[in-house]
Amino acid sequence: MEGVLSGFAVVWTVIAVGYAVGRTGVLGPHARYVLNRLTFFVASPALLFTTLAGSDPAAVLGPMLGVAATSAVTIAVLYVLITRWWLRRGRGELLVGAMSASTVNSANLGLPIAAYVLGDISHAAPVILFQLALFSPVFLALLDATTTRHRTTPVAMVVQTARNPMIVGSMLGLAFAVFGWSLPQQLADPVELIAGASIPAMLIAFGISLVGSKPLDRAAGRRSDVLVGSSLKLFVQPVLAWAIGVWVFGLGGADLFAVVVMAALPTAQNVFVTASRYDAGVVVAKDTVLVTTIVAVPAMMLVPLLLA
Repeated sequence: MEGVLSGFAVVWTVIAVGYAVGRTGVLGPHARYVLNRLTFFVASPALLFTTLAGSDPAAVLGPMLGVAATSAVTIAVLYVLITRWWLRRGRGELLVGAMSASTVNSANLGLPIAAYVLGDISHAAPVILFQLALFSPVFLALLDATTTRHRTTPVAMVVQTARNPMIVGSMLGLAFAVFGWSLPQQLADPVELIAGASIPAMLIAFGISLVGSKPLDRAAGRRSDVLVGSSLKLFVQPVLAWAIGVWVFGLGGADLFAVVVMAALPTAQNVFVTASRYDAGVVVAKDTVLVTTIVAVPAMMLVPLLLA
């Protein structure tokens, strides 16, 4: 328990530094954008590669991947069933709301939580692989079908997914693990050095993103959507992950704790980017990201107490 709380303390301390950086503006107005791009395109792929290259592929592609996939799909369906007739939103807004309720921030917050709370970054890898390689592309295809703009062919979607730097880093790392390959030391050292920039940059960018957050504005008229999505994300999805982990996959101990914590992560920030691209559910995505981001880490601190 002490180690878990210590891990959360590390995460929150760096987030607080990021918040202070955002408040003072010491890194300029584009700091969050630059840090996010640095982690997404450079540091995080390197971190995923180095982590997975030394991992057990069976563990990465095993029960944790099954729990992540089953819980996410179930929550997305629940959101649609709850809100479709009650709130009578359009199909595009329903899809964005379902993404907001079920897609976790597996990279920007999942990797640091896995490193400092769970003690193993590879716990975040199954969620990242599932979301980037399958879950998000399916949602994009469904959104494409609801609008006359941004039509995407299946081949283009596969190519776009394959070009995602997180997927590239993950798949290369898995390939090295499966075949027992290793980089020459002259290459391994700089890759590990770059990977070391990932987690602090993520958390500082995360802290910056909290500056000026004002979710649930009554004038936007989407409070009910946001509250439903946030409740499913923060409370129902972790409980569902626990139930699936115990009753379907027979998980216990550290593995069960890991899948519950990963399921309790806040909504991924790229859901807002998707909503903006399709001009559907923008307010729902933005506010759900903000609400879950603010509440998620304190809520996750209750997980070890409940599982004790």
